Amino acid sequence: MGRIVVTEFISLDGVVEAPGGEDFKHPDWSFAFDRGQDGDEFKLEEALGAEALLIGRRTYESFAGAWPGYEGPLADKYNSMPKYVVSGTLRDPAWNNTQVISGDVVAEVAALKRRLSGEIQVPGSIRLAQELIDHDLVDEIRLMTFPVVLGTGRRLFGETADKSTWRLAESRTVGEGILITVHRRADR
Repeated sequence: MGRIVVTEFISLDGVVEAPGGEDFKHPDWSFAFDRGQDGDEFKLEEALGAEALLIGRRTYESFAGAWPGYEGPLADKYNSMPKYVVSGTLRDPAWNNTQVISGDVVAEVAALKRRLSGEIQVPGSIRLAQELIDHDLVDEIRLMTFPVVLGTGRRLFGETADKSTWRLAESRTVGEGILITVHRRADR
């Protein structure tokens, strides 16, 4: 059985919107901080450890618009790995090795989780991450917390259907005071 891992860049006040995007009051806010070599290595190892990407349409458009033009181990991984895009509008994805998930997202993601054996990574994709957390499909949450309060923007955590318990599996500080935390479901 696969494991769903949500991975986010997040501000101190919980904002995950557009850490590297421009359509936001504070564009590219995560780029104002140096993650350092340790932070860059964490993100590379994280991506290389994934079996597949599970992403929303907006994240897909951002990734598909960028990664095919890059070279190197990370680009090779993203461009070749299986990608599953949750979208009700995308019909014919152009990015290599991409399939569209539409309809009952919870049922289809649960089936994907049963079908795959490795890590299914969910980078960004705020609405999808929230839905997966709410439906108890997430096994691990990795947060790279940047030392900034943005004051506005979409947040990862809102109301959920029920309580869930997590345990801190790892924490460390990298670069310019960026905290990496890895949380795993306590009851799994």
